[in-house]
Amino acid sequence: MASDMKAHFRHNRVCTRIHLRIAAFLVLSCVTPLIHAQAADDIETPTHKAWDILQMAAVSKKAEERTNGVRALGLLRDNIRARQMAESVIADPNPEVRAAAATALGQMHARESIPKLENALSDKKIRVVMAAAQSLRELKDSKPAYSVYYDLLMGERKSGDGLIEQQLDTLRNPKELAKIGISEGVGFVPFAGIGWDAYRTMHKKDPNPVRAIAATYLAHDPDPASAKALVKATNDKDWIVRAAAIEAIAQRGDPSLLPRVENKFSDKHPKVRYSAAAAVLRLSAIEQIKTAKNAR
Repeated sequence: MASDMKAHFRHNRVCTRIHLRIAAFLVLSCVTPLIHAQAADDIETPTHKAWDILQMAAVSKKAEERTNGVRALGLLRDNIRARQMAESVIADPNPEVRAAAATALGQMHARESIPKLENALSDKKIRVVMAAAQSLRELKDSKPAYSVYYDLLMGERKSGDGLIEQQLDTLRNPKELAKIGISEGVGFVPFAGIGWDAYRTMHKKDPNPVRAIAATYLAHDPDPASAKALVKATNDKDWIVRAAAIEAIAQRGDPSLLPRVENKFSDKHPKVRYSAAAAVLRLSAIEQIKTAKNAR
């Protein structure tokens, strides 16, 4: 009898995963017609290839690929397709994917996604709740976020709102609380697309993470020398430096650097490829706006 029950539960879990992936695939399939310019793209254009890279990541069987792919979407503000892709995986079976989706929605300033982020505050995993709370705070939806922070500080619920009992049990465990503070806090440093992996690397005797942070801070430096330095860093031997440089180039908003970023589609590290795909889409959109203004 017990074995039958276990088999039944395993079957239900498998079915749930399959249904969620099918739902995500259908959402991604339906988003394309909303973006008329992109629908008209030739399949060999950089933007088409970039979307292919991110869509393949979003429906991947590997949770790590789904996580890294959705993290990169945070670079794309005011982009319906990117927002809907992130929303499609905020109910993913894997908590790392859900947390990445919540973070990306905040980074892209997706106010339309506030209801979904508020729902994520009821997630069973504290890392997802913290990611959603941080994004809601960034989106100026502070009340639910403050409720979560109160729960975090006091270890109890405020007026019946906020974290569920299982999460409060986690907060009462000092060791688990320390882990949450580290992993979730680092997830929101400037190069958030890199996140926890970067933190772990920082605590090794390796100067490269410091250089990654330096690359991030060069994003808005108008000096052309900084742009050259970032381009050079996209070929660094350390993937953290390459990814940070690409994200900085995306934040810089200089379309003339598009070819240099596109070259990283074939990078050996998936996080670098995903960051490059998002960067190409962001810079391509900026280029289109500038071209349209000049044509007036």
